[in-house]
Amino acid sequence: MTIPTPEEMSTVLAACSDNFRTFVAVCAFAGLRLGEAAGLQLTDVDFLRRSITVRRQVQGQTREALQVCPPKHGSERVVYIPQELVTMLSEHVRRHGTLSPERWLFSAAGHLWNRNSSATSGAARDMSGLADFTLHDCRHFFASGLIASGCDVVTVQRALGHSSPTITLSVYTHLWPNAEDRTRVWRPDSWRRFWTVLRTPCGLRPPSEPLTCRNAGI
Repeated sequence: MTIPTPEEMSTVLAACSDNFRTFVAVCAFAGLRLGEAAGLQLTDVDFLRRSITVRRQVQGQTREALQVCPPKHGSERVVYIPQELVTMLSEHVRRHGTLSPERWLFSAAGHLWNRNSSATSGAARDMSGLADFTLHDCRHFFASGLIASGCDVVTVQRALGHSSPTITLSVYTHLWPNAEDRTRVWRPDSWRRFWTVLRTPCGLRPPSEPLTCRNAGI
């Protein structure tokens, strides 16, 4: 498992094209899978409540094989997002509009994104210079931020759309603090370092409150 540091995530976002940057930010700060992010429609974003509802995913390696289908079993969910990501999504819609009557948020050359689109992890990797970066690393980045902020396994499970806490633990158990770690104090400014990634390449203001289980997950 590769988990980008906040500095590396900031490098990736800064290197992305304007259109692709918001897509990567959704993966990194809402924890969506590539297909889930590709399947977002404008009505899935609640700009007032600062949330994204995951209702579908896009599957297929090419345009010809592309299919829109329900997300993995148990992955339907509401993810609460920081104001910085809300602002990015709003600006994205203002600049790029939406696609078709369904109002898809992300597209390339008039088509929904798929794994072979130019705007994929390979493009992000090349633009940032991080040789091992993949878009799925953004999801690990999101999970690590929740765990570092003190969220319990059920909160992380629901935010990621895992079907059970067992799956979440099997993937991320090494990130939860042990008894020795709990005797150490998590620095109050650490949450700011995590969320500052969003404002560094995008000119956004820092978050007004630290990430907590309540405002980051379910």
